[in-house]
Amino acid sequence: MTEKIIRSTSTVGGMTLISRISGLVRDVAFANLLGDKAAADIFLVAFRLPNFFRRLSAEGAFSAAFVPVFTEFRETRSMDDNRAFLALTSGRFALALALICGLGVWMAPWLVTAIAPGFLQDPDKFELTVETARIAFPYLFFVSLVAMSAGMLNTCGRFAVPAATPVLLNLCLIVAAIWLAPYFADAPVALAIGVIAAGVLQLGVQLPFLAREGLMTRPRLRAGSNDQLADQGSKKVFKLMVPALFGVSVAQINVLVNTLLASFMVTGSISWLYYSDRLMEFPVGVFGIALATVILPNLSKKHTLKSSDAFGSTLDWACRWVFLVCIPATAGLILLAEAMIVTIYFHGDFSELGVRMSTNSLIAFSLGLTAIVLVKVLATGFFARQDTRTPVRIGAIAVAVNIVVSLLLFRTMHHVGLAFATSVAAVVNAVLLYSKLAESGVVHFREGWFRFLLKVGLATGAMCAFLFSFRGETIDWYIGSVFWRVGVLSALILIAALIYFVTLYLLGIRFRELMQAPEGNR
Repeated sequence: MTEKIIRSTSTVGGMTLISRISGLVRDVAFANLLGDKAAADIFLVAFRLPNFFRRLSAEGAFSAAFVPVFTEFRETRSMDDNRAFLALTSGRFALALALICGLGVWMAPWLVTAIAPGFLQDPDKFELTVETARIAFPYLFFVSLVAMSAGMLNTCGRFAVPAATPVLLNLCLIVAAIWLAPYFADAPVALAIGVIAAGVLQLGVQLPFLAREGLMTRPRLRAGSNDQLADQGSKKVFKLMVPALFGVSVAQINVLVNTLLASFMVTGSISWLYYSDRLMEFPVGVFGIALATVILPNLSKKHTLKSSDAFGSTLDWACRWVFLVCIPATAGLILLAEAMIVTIYFHGDFSELGVRMSTNSLIAFSLGLTAIVLVKVLATGFFARQDTRTPVRIGAIAVAVNIVVSLLLFRTMHHVGLAFATSVAAVVNAVLLYSKLAESGVVHFREGWFRFLLKVGLATGAMCAFLFSFRGETIDWYIGSVFWRVGVLSALILIAALIYFVTLYLLGIRFRELMQAPEGNR
């Protein structure tokens, strides 16, 4: 079973890697077109609205509530009950999304005011942000249904297509930035049109694969006389979803807090946070989201079958991989922060000031990388057991910590203080999630954690010694050609990774053993 998780995680991670690479290309196109000027801030705030609700209703709360219930139906109910459950859930979810999108378009001025009140000081900037948000907001409808489709396919063990689908958003935005924007007076509007096109395309691509699995049903709102079980299951999803809305949205609420405070800062602050956060999210997406996506249906099945030892062993295994990957990734992001920002974004209209400011916030974001990925993994321990309330309470504490630290630091550290507050909140969230799992006896961590972390630390130290010695002078990265930057940065990353893994091997860590976790007997 563990080997299957590894293969599935590799599949999702590989597809997500392609998505993240296309996302970096997209961000390069943004940096060239918008730079770190007002137009960039406008589009990023406008796109943040549907994106925020997407993370809540789609990949966040809905997936956390839907996948465990759907897994339960697949394991214990008939095919007819499964299809009725999907028909009712999809119909009710689509209706709710349509209403939310209508409200979002109508309330765009108030929503923009809520997350970027500083824009009110510039009426033209505010009006263009509202116009862009109204065009982009219906993306929420399509991408949320995409997330439901992805949850169904993931539960069936079909991970590749859902993981590859985000590439379409990046491709549509690249096309909009390069070929559509020149025909518009306002580039953010062109990009918003690209967002809508991406949503339609993403949903269309998923449908044939759902049909192949026999999961295509006609959406319904009302249950028939023979659909009592399906109706109860559908209502259970939405009941679980309500508390999960907050529990899985901590990071997104933190982003909105950052956006709100940054809107009062100098122009470019929102963009600097965005570009640095995108780089920090690269390992989160490629590894963290992939791992959490794969183990959620796996843990849900173990919970349904009452395999408690296997449940705890899977969490133990996943947490070891988090530290194995994220500790060196954090060190690498910190030591190569400026080199990466220069290499990826220092083109077109992106300024040297933007490089320095983005570098500082990337370092601050990177400090919370391991905690952010741990939150994604540990939260599945609750969602798989259909407990969405505990993450709510823990999430509330983490949000409060983020707000307090942000308010304490944003006047002195400016946008860097906001990034640091996000990292602090992630650490608090991870510690509390782990404490609750341990308290309830769900986590069965095996022996050898201290030795394991010591070896990871020593290997990371060897890697850091190499990077510190050979990363070169800062000025070289600014004056070097694009090909030089890409070549040297790629070489540094590859050699550093080689040093890290070879050192781990010499210290006695065998990856064949890490890929095998005891399944438990109960």
